[in-house]
Amino acid sequence: MDTNDLSPAELRVWHAFPRGVPVDLRTSDDEDAADGAGWGPERTVRAEVLRTLLLDGPLQETEIPALRLAGARITGPLDLAYGTIEHALHLNGCYFEETPLLLAARLRELKLKGSVLPGLSASTMHVEGTVHLSDCRFAGLVRLGGARIDAALFMDGCRIVPPDTTEWPALRLGHATIGDNWYAPGLRVRGEVRLSGASIAGSVTLDNAVLDHSSGAALDARTLTVGSDLLMRHAQVQGWIGMRGARVPGRLDLSYARLSDPGGTALRASSCAIGELWLRKGPPMEGALNLRRSQIDVLFLEPDVLPDEVMLNGLVYTTLTPHEPAERRLPMLHNESEGYLPHGYEQLTGAFLRVGDDHAARVVQLAKLRRHRRTLPWHGRIWGYLQEATVGYGFRPLLAGFWLLSLLAVGSVVYGLHHPPPLKPDEAPEFHPVFFTLDLLLPVISFGQEQAFAPRGWYQTLSYGLVVAGWVLATTVFAGVTRSISRGAGPGGGA
Repeated sequence: MDTNDLSPAELRVWHAFPRGVPVDLRTSDDEDAADGAGWGPERTVRAEVLRTLLLDGPLQETEIPALRLAGARITGPLDLAYGTIEHALHLNGCYFEETPLLLAARLRELKLKGSVLPGLSASTMHVEGTVHLSDCRFAGLVRLGGARIDAALFMDGCRIVPPDTTEWPALRLGHATIGDNWYAPGLRVRGEVRLSGASIAGSVTLDNAVLDHSSGAALDARTLTVGSDLLMRHAQVQGWIGMRGARVPGRLDLSYARLSDPGGTALRASSCAIGELWLRKGPPMEGALNLRRSQIDVLFLEPDVLPDEVMLNGLVYTTLTPHEPAERRLPMLHNESEGYLPHGYEQLTGAFLRVGDDHAARVVQLAKLRRHRRTLPWHGRIWGYLQEATVGYGFRPLLAGFWLLSLLAVGSVVYGLHHPPPLKPDEAPEFHPVFFTLDLLLPVISFGQEQAFAPRGWYQTLSYGLVVAGWVLATTVFAGVTRSISRGAGPGGGA
């Protein structure tokens, strides 16, 4: 390129490049790059000049070249597709008239901090250092699908507002590989953010992000792999978040977040492996919560955050926090979209047993049996009501004592006032109404009274009723004890 054809601004950039000297065309520190369309020739640099510098620019011995330009209006397409750029590329606070083309390009470092662009086409780009898109404003699509960034990606304060959000993702990072963190607090996107299949070695920070795509996926992070945490505290999300098959060994933190997908599923985190899932301090989720088949070590879930519909079939968690009464946790299971699922009740029971709250565990088991009762035929429901009324399905043994004492008192009074005649008067022992009633009530204990005396008439009918009541009480108590022993020998129980 003939330097005689360069404008004064371009000539400054040309001479600064071999030594890596910054060129700042800004007139003030707080100017807005969105006003760049009105910048004159003194701040205008053609993209073809920058391309020539990056691909075949002049070099100076013992100096390290770099393109460091700020506050310029860049005209024409900056086409570096498939190119190999051996120098740092810093274009901060610039106004781009056309979308930069970095498809499959290989760069050392890319910084576009505070710039205004119509979009960015950088699929499968490879950057050996960091990528800074902080405070950038994109009026079109940002394509980073399949990109490889060996260090961190910074997008804090970045805004992406394409005119059409129905056909393509506004921000595409699918199958991208990031060697460090993706730092994007305050990110604002209108349209879909696609992270499916991406691998991020460090953490993801989307605190205070605003993701708006009410017609579909606001954040599609299916099969995403994160090395540490995924933080979305105070985020506002319109549309669904999809994380099926994602791996987050640290914390997936949605504290104070507002998730909204009315009529749909606000959070789809099925088949995930998550160290800690935090759902707290936010308003109730608008839309269903799907955690089917996920493995979570610590589930930090406040009942007030839960939506009216949940999908928890196959969910396994080790610890449930904060510690709440069982009555506050049970709506989570009653709102299951698939109806009665015993697995959910067993998981909640185990969580209470692991923290030593046996009473809450019994309440959950009793609720489980009541819910199961609704699925039984009429005769099964009657038997269930009878078990609950008599001994509370074995979880309320004092009820059995109350009924036994009541029946014992009735039988003792009745037979004390009217002794049944002996079967063999010469061999019969002395009649004791209390022990006679106990013989009728207790099926496995005999005091020799029942075999020696034979009540008649309605007194015989009463004896039959006492025998049946004794068998019912004994059966339900035995079933309750068996359940207790089974829980104690299971996970989280005894040795």
